[in-house]
Amino acid sequence: MTVHAHSAGILPCQSIEDLIAQGAITSQTPFDSDQVQPASLDLRLGARAWRVRASFLPGARRVLERVPDVAMHELDLTKGAVFERGCVYIAELQERVALPPGVCARANPKSSTGRVDVFVRLLTDRGRAFDDVEAGYEGPLYMEIAPQTFSVLARTGTRMNQLRLKAGNPPRLSVRDVGVDLTGELVGFRARRHAPVVDLDHEDGHDPSDYWQPLEARRGELLLDPGEFYILASKDTVEIPVMEAAEMIPIDPAVGEFRVHYAGFFDPGFGTEEAAGQGSRGVLEVRGRETPFILEDGQTVARLVYEPLTDRPTRLYGQDGSHYQRQGLKLSKHFRGWR
Repeated sequence: MTVHAHSAGILPCQSIEDLIAQGAITSQTPFDSDQVQPASLDLRLGARAWRVRASFLPGARRVLERVPDVAMHELDLTKGAVFERGCVYIAELQERVALPPGVCARANPKSSTGRVDVFVRLLTDRGRAFDDVEAGYEGPLYMEIAPQTFSVLARTGTRMNQLRLKAGNPPRLSVRDVGVDLTGELVGFRARRHAPVVDLDHEDGHDPSDYWQPLEARRGELLLDPGEFYILASKDTVEIPVMEAAEMIPIDPAVGEFRVHYAGFFDPGFGTEEAAGQGSRGVLEVRGRETPFILEDGQTVARLVYEPLTDRPTRLYGQDGSHYQRQGLKLSKHFRGWR
């Protein structure tokens, strides 16, 4: 794949498939037919994970050279394993990359992962930052997994994060504020702390009342309790044009004692009429910090950063089916609809 200076942007699905065909992205097992999204690639758990006593960055070493210093025990993911809340794990991924010069990548949790409050970050050998894959990197990929509220069951092949590839240094096309919607009878959900395990491969298979408490706002306000996890919705609809992709990023923490959106990638076509997604809202994963904080209806809680694609994708978000196109306030795909 040749990268030209004038083609800086997010790589669409057909360019990702070209990289796979050329051997720049490989996997220990054949790729799944739906693994390449309109502007991202789902990554899959490999065979092994380790419970570790602390998070780390590899620095000058490879990840597997660093793991023995912090590992407590090994998990066999081929048989399935529970990642317990409050613990930190390092897992092998099946995919490996040999990125061309001028092509870098960034990882983010999948939406379904963020909505069950599992904090995940990508690691590379000799990586200097989480989630970033430097241009020209050749080597394996690993994932740090830290469930915050629910313990989760996963296995080899489970998809918990995704990779977005970039050619060059694409410009920011626009930055838009995202406010929170605190109107209506049901404005959100608060996670129950002592809930059953969530099976990450079992869709529509969990009773939401075992895991979530419904919330109503009073006078257009919602009090966030410290350390609690909430699912809320954006005030306005979200639309990602077909030649753009977006990432939701936190706002300056100085404006509020909370963190928003663990999973931030929005693929082209989300919320668009062309992909039958008009009316879609962004779901906000919110965690209160050390101090109780009152959110007000419409308050800005995050920002959407839009970047260009290098080419129009050959398929758009939701065209092959999606749990989240045309969504409003919605829990992750693991849960049945709220009664």
